[in-house]
Amino acid sequence: MARINSNISSLVARGNLQRANQDLNVRLKRLATGLRINRGADDPAGLIVSERLRSELKAMGQGINNSERAQSVISTSEASLAEVSDLLNSMKSLVVQSANSGAISQEEIQANQLQLDSAIESITRISNTASFAGLKLLDGSLGYSLSGVNQSLIAKSEVFAANFGTRSNIQVDVEVVGSAQQAQLFARSDFANVVAGATNGVLLSGLTLEIAGPAGVQVLNLGSTTTIDDMINAVNAFSENTGIKAERVNAASISSGVRFFSTTFGTDAFISVKRLGNSGTFFNTASLPNNAAPATLDFTNSTTFNSATQDFGKDVVALVNGELARGRGAGLSIRSGSLEMELLLATGFATTVSATPTSFNITGGGSLFQLGPRVSPSQQVNIGIRSIAASRLGGTFIASSAAAAPELQFLESLKSGGKNSLFTKNFSVSSEIVDTAIDEISSLRGRLGAFELNTVEPNIRALEAAVENVTAAESKIRDADFAQEITALNRAQIISSTATSILATSNAQAQSVLQLLG
Repeated sequence: MARINSNISSLVARGNLQRANQDLNVRLKRLATGLRINRGADDPAGLIVSERLRSELKAMGQGINNSERAQSVISTSEASLAEVSDLLNSMKSLVVQSANSGAISQEEIQANQLQLDSAIESITRISNTASFAGLKLLDGSLGYSLSGVNQSLIAKSEVFAANFGTRSNIQVDVEVVGSAQQAQLFARSDFANVVAGATNGVLLSGLTLEIAGPAGVQVLNLGSTTTIDDMINAVNAFSENTGIKAERVNAASISSGVRFFSTTFGTDAFISVKRLGNSGTFFNTASLPNNAAPATLDFTNSTTFNSATQDFGKDVVALVNGELARGRGAGLSIRSGSLEMELLLATGFATTVSATPTSFNITGGGSLFQLGPRVSPSQQVNIGIRSIAASRLGGTFIASSAAAAPELQFLESLKSGGKNSLFTKNFSVSSEIVDTAIDEISSLRGRLGAFELNTVEPNIRALEAAVENVTAAESKIRDADFAQEITALNRAQIISSTATSILATSNAQAQSVLQLLG
C-alpha cells in the first residue's frame, strides 16, 4: 500500500533517530564532564548516595584541617612550656646553691635572689603572652571555670578534661570513704606504772633510737634523765632529715604516751622507730589495729595496740560522682569518659570519713577540639590548659611552724620579700615548691604530648584513610568510565548515522506515488 498522509516508516525512523541523538548527547556530556551522573535523571538513587558521600568527604577534610590546627596549638603551647621548664630547672639549681651557705657569701645569695625574681617574672610573662592566632594559651583562659569549691575541704583542684555534651555545667560530688593516714607509732610514757618509783615522762635509762622515715634516717642518743618532751624535741629537730615528727598523745598529759608520725600521708609514707643496743629495754613501740583513733590507745589493755617497730600510711579513698577515684596521700585523680581531674584534699577532709560529700560545679571553659566529621560529643575532645603564672604554680602544703596548720604556698612566695625567699633560709621548703612546679609543668607537657600523639595524630591518619576509601566509593558511583563511554559513543554515532539514512529513505518512499500518475 502506498500512502502519503501517514508515513509510518518515517515516524519510526525519526523516533529511533531522536533516541540515538539523546544517547549520543548523554555520552558526549559524560565524556566532557568526566561524570556519569550530571543530573538527577541520570541515576536518582546514585545521586542521593554520592551527594551524601561528597558531604562526608568535605566534613572529613575539615576534620583533618581541625586536627592539624590542634597540632599547631599544642606545639606552640609545648614550646612555651619547655621554656618554663628550663627556667624552673635553673631556679632549682639556684636554691641548691644558696643552701650551701657555708661557702657562699650574702652578696652571692642576693645575686641568686635577683635571678629567682627574674625567672619568676619571666614565667608569669610567658603565661600572659603565649598565644596562637590571638588565642591566649597559658594564662588560664583555656582552663575550666569552677564554682562552689570549698577550699577548706578541697585545697587544689585541676580539671584536665570535661565532656559537657548538652549540659551547661557538670556537678562534681566528692565523698571520702577511706581516710588518708600518716604512718604512726606509739610509745608509753607512764613509767611509774611500769617500774615502781619511776617518774612519768622521764626515761628509765639511756636509750639509742634509730628514727627512719620517707626523708631519711637519724640516730638519737638519749640520756637516762631525758624527759619525754626532750625526746620529742630531739625527734622534731631532725624532722627535715627524716620526715618524722613526734608529739604527746594527749598534749595536756605527759603520761599519755608519745606519738611518732610521718609528716606526709599515704602509702609512700612510712615510719620506723628501732631501739639500738642493749640499753632501754623498757622502750617499746606499738601500732593501732584497724586504723583506730589514738584516743583508743590504752597501754594497760593489749587489745588496743599491736607491738610494732614500723608502720605505713594509707592513701585516701573517695568516690567522685559515684566512681572510685585513685588516691595518693591526700590527693585524688579520676579519669572517666566524661571527666579527668586531680584534687588535693585538705587534711581534715581527707582524714575524716563522714558520709557527707562536698560538691562543686564545672561551669565551662576548656579548649574544645572538633576532630571528627560529625558535630557530636563522641567526635570532640575537650581539654583544659591551666594557668602557669607563678601565683598558680608549685602549690605545696607548708606549715610555717610545728604548731601551725599547713598552708598552700606557691612559686610566687620565692620572690624577694616572700615567705620562702632565699633570705628566709627556708631552702628545703623553697626546693619542695620548685619541685612541685617542675612536676606540674612536666605533667602538663606530658598530657599535651599524649593528646597529640595518641589522639590527634591517629585521628588524622584515620580520617585520611577514610577519605581515600570514601573517595573511591564516590568515584565508582559518580565518575564516568571512559572506556565504556567511548564504546557507547561509537555505538550511538553509528546508530544516529544509520537512523538519519533510514529517515531519508523513508521520506523518499512517498515520492514513488508520483509514478502512478504516469
